[in-house]
Amino acid sequence: MKISDRGIDLIKKHEGLRLTAYLCPAGIPTIGYGHTKTVDITDVARGTTITEQQAVDLLRQDLKLVEIFMQRYVDLLSQNEFDSCCSFSFNVGCRAFSKSTLLKRIKTGAPESAIRYEFSRWNKSGTQVLQGLIKRRQDEADLFFSK
Repeated sequence: MKISDRGIDLIKKHEGLRLTAYLCPAGIPTIGYGHTKTVDITDVARGTTITEQQAVDLLRQDLKLVEIFMQRYVDLLSQNEFDSCCSFSFNVGCRAFSKSTLLKRIKTGAPESAIRYEFSRWNKSGTQVLQGLIKRRQDEADLFFSK
């Protein structure tokens, strides 16, 4: 399974496009649509610039790793559920998602309210609650449960 255009659009919406590298709220140099490492795994340098097409290419490359992770660790998802989990994993990291109660709730078929609650818990950068993460988690949960 691969992330759909709907899932990619959700990521683009919440990551935003930055063509010059900057420090994200977690203090990590970032560029494009939330890209933090170059293809050869070297750090993104502050002040680096890219084109919009390069940003799209980097996002698609980054998502290939997320897709592989999702295919390995999560079974029997609808396209919307898959897209939602890819967006979440892209943002928090595959390792964090793999150890999350959210994933446990999804795998056990927990009720919608329990899964939505687990999405909503991931709303902080460090100890600071971010409004952007509150909205992103709401959108991810809505996509997860959409038909």
